[in-house]
Amino acid sequence: MNSKTIAYGILRAITAVVGVALLLWFLFKIQSILLYITFAAVISLMGRPLVLFLKKKLKFHNTLAVMVTLLLTIGLFLSIFLLFVPIISEQGQLISEISINEVSTEFTVLIEDMSDFFKINEVNIVEIIQQTDVMQFLDLKIIPNLINSFFSGFGAFFIGLFSVLFISFFLLKDSLILENSLLVFAKKEDENKFMRAFTKIKDLLSRYFAGLLLQVIILFVLYTILLLIFGVHNAIAVALIAAILNLIPYVGPLFGGIMVLILATTSNLGLDFSSVILPKLTYILIGYICIQLIDNFLNQPLIFGNSVKSHPLEIFLAILIFGALFGIGGLIVAVPFYTAIKVIAKEFLSEYKIVKQLTKEL
Repeated sequence: MNSKTIAYGILRAITAVVGVALLLWFLFKIQSILLYITFAAVISLMGRPLVLFLKKKLKFHNTLAVMVTLLLTIGLFLSIFLLFVPIISEQGQLISEISINEVSTEFTVLIEDMSDFFKINEVNIVEIIQQTDVMQFLDLKIIPNLINSFFSGFGAFFIGLFSVLFISFFLLKDSLILENSLLVFAKKEDENKFMRAFTKIKDLLSRYFAGLLLQVIILFVLYTILLLIFGVHNAIAVALIAAILNLIPYVGPLFGGIMVLILATTSNLGLDFSSVILPKLTYILIGYICIQLIDNFLNQPLIFGNSVKSHPLEIFLAILIFGALFGIGGLIVAVPFYTAIKVIAKEFLSEYKIVKQLTKEL
């Protein structure tokens, strides 16, 4: 091996490293656009079954089916937003009328009741707050900056919303756009395998995201019934938030349960702890656990097992692994990424026994 060959190899290696670095830098710079494309892809995957239903069953034209699907999607998110408007307005009114002395008294009574019931030393939260110089953390100079940030964020939100809807429209209208865009990265001899894998991934993820929507609806209904029975304030909004948090495996239900218990407690400030608040919290907790058991042992195996064609144990292990590697974000994307990996492995690594075993249901 002469010096010319060695120099050429070093030059190729340096070029490859520089090329990868430039690609990563470019992807970092356009991360917001990639986020828009990701949201649009999720919306298109969720809306695809509805588009097919409108086209095949109701004989809608492709463009009309896509427009109806997007309008229904916008209506769904708008309904969720409008659900919170009166609640936010109500909370703002309550805050404007709040009496610090009354709140301090109610919290003090609640803590005293809890201390007496559980036989623990009284902890006066009000005194702790008073001993803490809260005002040192407040700087009135930041208010103009907060206002500017709000309006700039508001404008960015609408730009992002328009971008996502625009991209979603064309992804739904022409389902081959994404395939053809990604096909340029495949070798000529692997194009058929790539297309089969991509079509399979698209079908499975469409069913998966539709399953997620069904899961949220079921949990929302059950949580709403539970909270309305026990008279928790803003039960519908709280139920919706808890149902959406449930999309984060393991961590989400825990946060949702803590939120429900805290709001149930604040809804009953001023009442006796041992005879009213504690029994109500106990019943709400039991009901919440029962709903989680229904979701874990009925909803998820039926919805996700059938949608992505994976054993519940596979899904459980995939969620644990992705969560350990990437944190909460990994918990959320574990099932879609694992499904994509399985489909790709089946197309390109089908000669291996472990791949055949894991992908036999695909």
